[in-house]
Amino acid sequence: MVRLTVDLIAKSSSHIRKKGDRSLPEYLRRLTHLNFSNRGIVDILSQEDLSMCRDLTVLYLYDNQISRISNLGFACRLTHLYLQNNSIDRMEDLCELQSLAKLYLGGNCIAVVEGLERLTKLKELHVENQRLAPGEKLLLDPRTLLRLADSLRVLNISQNGVDEVWDLGVLRGLTHLSATDNLLQHVQDLEEVFSQWPQLQRLDLIGNPVCQKPKYRDHLITACPRLEVLDGKEINALARQFLVNWKAQKEAGKRARDERALASLAPHHPFLTHLDTALSRGAVLSCSLANSLPRREPLQGPQGPNGPPRPSDPSHSSATRVHSLALALRATSSPGLCPGALGDSNTKH
Repeated sequence: MVRLTVDLIAKSSSHIRKKGDRSLPEYLRRLTHLNFSNRGIVDILSQEDLSMCRDLTVLYLYDNQISRISNLGFACRLTHLYLQNNSIDRMEDLCELQSLAKLYLGGNCIAVVEGLERLTKLKELHVENQRLAPGEKLLLDPRTLLRLADSLRVLNISQNGVDEVWDLGVLRGLTHLSATDNLLQHVQDLEEVFSQWPQLQRLDLIGNPVCQKPKYRDHLITACPRLEVLDGKEINALARQFLVNWKAQKEAGKRARDERALASLAPHHPFLTHLDTALSRGAVLSCSLANSLPRREPLQGPQGPNGPPRPSDPSHSSATRVHSLALALRATSSPGLCPGALGDSNTKH
C-alpha cells in the first residue's frame, strides 16, 4: 500500500537529482511541482507530514488508486490539482484550496459535483466520464454552481448521462463547455441556456441525440453570438451572418403570419361579435331614451335691480340633462328597476 509521504518524495530519483546539496526541509519548502502519477498511491498521509510543502502549486496524482480526497489543507497555494482516474466517490476536503484554478477529477466515481463553494478562483472544472451505476447521471449542486458563476470558464461534463442543462444557466462566464456523449435531446432548451452565456466560444456536444435534430447547428450558432467552434468545426463570419439574417427573416415572417391570422379572426370571433352587437344596441337605446325624456325650461334666476331676470348657469341645466340620461341608461341595464322607477327618478330632479 503506497501513500504520499515526505519519505516517498525523498526517495524519488527525480527529486534526489533536483534536491542537490540542499537539505530535505529546504528543498520541500521551495518545491512547486510534485508529480506522483501512476504510482499505485491509495491515500495521502496526514497533512502535518507534508506541511513543509507550502509553496506547492501543481500536484499530479492521476492514475492512482486514491478513494478519498483528504489531507490537502497544507497546499494553500495549490493552483492545479490532477486527480483523474482514481476511485474517488465524493468531492470533499477541497474548501481550503482557495487558490485552486484548475481541478481535474475525470474518470472517478463521483455522482454529485459539490463542496466547491469557497473555490472562488476556480476557472476549470473537469468531471468527465464518471463511473456511475447504470441509469445514474451526474448531478451538480446548484449552490456550488452559483458560487462558481463569476470565475468558471471551462466545464467538462462529458459521458455522464446528463439529459438537461437548466442548472448550468447561472455560469454566465463560461467560454468552453464539453458535454459530449450524454443524453441531451432538445434544441430549444440548449438555445435558451446557451444564449445566457455571452462569452461562450467553444461548444462540444458530439454524441448527444440532439445533434441529429434538423438545423441543430444553425440554431446554436445563432443563439451564441461569440461561438467560434462547434463540435470541433470552426464557424466563419460569413456563415454566421447568413444564419443571423435567416433567423431574422424567419421571425419577421412568423410575426406577419400571426398578425394576419389575428386580423382574419377578429371580425368573426364570437366575443367580438357579441360585443359589437351590445354596443350598437346600447347606442340606439341611449338615443331613444334621450329623445323620450321630457324637456325642461331653463330655470330663471332672481331678477336684477333694473332688468329682466337673469338666466341660471347653463352648465347647471346641461348637467341636469346629462344626469337624467345617465339615470335612464342605468334603469334599462338594471333588471331590478321598472319603468315607473325611471319616472320617479326624473321627478326628483
